[in-house]
Amino acid sequence: MTDRTASFEGVLDAARQIEGVAVRTPLIECPALNEAMGGRVLLKAETLQVAGAFKFRGAYNRISRLTPEERTRGVVAYSSGNHAQGVAAAARMVGTTAVIVMPADSPAIKVAGVRAFGGEVRLYDRWTESREGIGRQIADEKGSILVPPFDDPFVIEGQGTSGLELLDQAEALGAGPIDQLLCCCSGGGLMAGINLVFEARSPQTAMWAVEPIAFDDTARSLAAGERVGHPVAAPSICDALQTPVPGVLTFPINQRVLSGAFGISDQEAAAAVRYAFHTLKLVIEPGGAAALAALLAGKVETRGRTTAVILSGGNIDPALFAEIIEDRFIGATA
Repeated sequence: MTDRTASFEGVLDAARQIEGVAVRTPLIECPALNEAMGGRVLLKAETLQVAGAFKFRGAYNRISRLTPEERTRGVVAYSSGNHAQGVAAAARMVGTTAVIVMPADSPAIKVAGVRAFGGEVRLYDRWTESREGIGRQIADEKGSILVPPFDDPFVIEGQGTSGLELLDQAEALGAGPIDQLLCCCSGGGLMAGINLVFEARSPQTAMWAVEPIAFDDTARSLAAGERVGHPVAAPSICDALQTPVPGVLTFPINQRVLSGAFGISDQEAAAAVRYAFHTLKLVIEPGGAAALAALLAGKVETRGRTTAVILSGGNIDPALFAEIIEDRFIGATA
């Protein structure tokens, strides 16, 4: 079922597959942000997607294609939280079961979200155990279908539908050509899917990946010309972006299309979460605010330009959210 390569045509097919099920999330503008940046900023609010993040797109595109026999065997996934919730939600919609392997330090709100969608949670230690190994073992024991968080063509193509919507919505707004796009990057599924779309429909747009500075495997891989990991890092508040190495399927796409990758600190991520709440009136988790953080920190030139920013998820722990918006967060500054 997955012996194929992700493509722009696959993204178009994914858009048809998820139509009427996934939310067509809004593309919004904020006059105050435009004024501060000296240009036009288009914000794709994937925080308003089913299960609170873009991940539902890829999960549903993959799981809805299971055969009736495969659905009787259920699905298995591994995730720090957003893919987990997307898989659990999609599984319930198509009438199958889901077992999700999640880090023991996952935000409680994400664990609760998976269980609320009917998913079974198996916790593991992200620093000493292999989530891939645990996931494969469970899938083998149960005969279930493994749904990876990014290294699957249907998942990549499902995520790319957000880019399709973005371009259509920008045209409807009369936004003109998009000069540059900022998107968070972990395993690279969302970035790769959007890159497929912009490569085909807006090749002049500069595409930038954003990741935590301590989890800069995409930047390191781009510099090395091959997939490489990063040194063992301390945890980041960007819990959704702590993948050790880019995906096997995602990196070639991103390597081909990306202009580069930026690193952000926890402080910059927190500042973006705070700005989103106070100015944009949106709730965004730190990893989901990574692209906005890069924008606000001046990683790209915005004056006189049109910049698209992906707000990828909004599943933030309430206690951390309160700490950030009340400006009590203390974290690494670099």
